[in-house]
Order: sequence, then C-alpha cells, then structure tokens
Amino acid sequence: MRILISHRTEYRFTEPQARVVQLLRMTPDSHLGQSVVDWRIEVDCDARLKSRRDGFGNIVSMLYLEGPIDCIGLSVTGEVLTEDRAGVVNGAANLLPAGVFLRPTDLTRTNAAIDLIGAAHGISADDPLGAAHALCGEIHERIACTPDRSTDMRTAAEILEAGAGCSMDMAHVMIAAARAAGFPARFVNGYLCDEEAAPQQRQAPHFWAELHVPDYGWIGFDPACERCPDENYVRVAIGLDYRDAAPISGARIGGGHEVLRVGVDVSSEAVGQLQTQN
Repeated sequence: MRILISHRTEYRFTEPQARVVQLLRMTPDSHLGQSVVDWRIEVDCDARLKSRRDGFGNIVSMLYLEGPIDCIGLSVTGEVLTEDRAGVVNGAANLLPAGVFLRPTDLTRTNAAIDLIGAAHGISADDPLGAAHALCGEIHERIACTPDRSTDMRTAAEILEAGAGCSMDMAHVMIAAARAAGFPARFVNGYLCDEEAAPQQRQAPHFWAELHVPDYGWIGFDPACERCPDENYVRVAIGLDYRDAAPISGARIGGGHEVLRVGVDVSSEAVGQLQTQN
C-alpha cells in the first residue's frame, strides 16, 4: 500500500522566545514491510536542522531557532510503501538487547491489578504468541478508546483504574502488563491509515506497543484497535514509553505560554491501482 502523510504542527507564543530547541522523532526508517520513498521536514522560519540516530535507533532531528520567535510552523510530508507482515518487525534498527525493554518507567510501573493481568498471560505459557494476543484483547476490553489524546501524562495504573484513554494511554497499559507477564515491551509512535478506524485514530499520530515473543522476535500489538499492525500502519520511533518516542519534545527560553495546533492527514492507495494507472 502507498501511504501519504502530511503532519502540520504550529506553535504560537504569547511572548517572543529568545531561543527554541526541539527534538523531532518524525522520520520513519525503512525495514521489511515498510519502504520510505520520500520524506521531508520543512520549517517556516530561519532554523537549523541536524539529523542523527538516537540510542534506540530512531532517526531524530534537532531543530535550533534563535529569537525573537513568535510562532513556528513545522510541516512533515512523506510517502511510504507498506505491506502486511502480521505485525512482525524485521530489519529495523535494534541497537539495544530485548532485555532492556523489561525496565519499568514512571509511566509504565505496575500495581496489583496490572500484575494480575500479566500473570494471566505469562510468557511462560505453552503458546506465548497466543498469550500476547490475549493480553492485547484484554486491554482493549478493559479500556475504552477516547476521542481525543490525553493532555495529562497518566501512569498505566491510573489509566487502568479510569477505564478510558487514548491510543498512547492504552499502549502504556499494554506495555506495563506485558512486562509483568515477562515480555520485553516497547512503545511505538507512528501513523494509522484505515477508513474503518475511528477518525481520532486517523487524524493524529497513533501509538501502539511491540512485544518480544519467543521464537518470533518483535511483534506489534495495537490494543486501541485490537490487532497487529498491518499495511495500514507506518512505524516511526520506539522507546521505553511515550517520553522516549514522542514526535516532538524540547525546550524554550522565554516567558509566556505556548499554544499548540496539530493537523494530520493520512491517505492511501493500493499499489496495484498505481501500477494500473501508470
């Protein structure tokens, strides 16, 4: 499938900023099942952009702007060819051993309730892949996917107790429960292009989890949609939790407040249709 992505982010400040530095995790990499044909990051003001790989293997770009700065417009556009590999991730940059992703974080620490879920779907089961699928299904049933992304960073325990959250929240609960079950698990930032998915999942960055399953390796699980990522997904960045894989993070020097507006448009066309047209 050919997926076209347009991701526009606009910052406006109530007071001019002396300096802004941002870390962008907005560039996908090619691997089996995902080929990046074209990708561009454009800024509507004078800025320096420098790219590298971080410790997780993500392609990251450092954005430097000198003030006075009243607003920043950031546009990301790209074209990616995808195919369905049943969620299996092969050929991606894996700079860290799987065991690192058993490490808890502030957002993914477990409590008694999460430990019980993990115990019911342990990696030691006769069918660890089936246990991982069952775990994804249970998180989907326990947490209602909300229309808008959460503005507050809640812990996995708080999200489970509330029983509702966005795809980011559901991924954190999935990761916490998976680690409690013995699966190394990591957070994924990306995009979803699926007409059957809820609009809030198609018109914003989408988030899911990847579990390291014995005999299979890394496999993606999306508890918000209760399925493994297929040709409708574009995988961008990974981390222990959202803070390691957030599309944008950074710092600014200056007073006042910032107002953020984000617009995402994801569209697709079957590769076979493209070949027929050509």
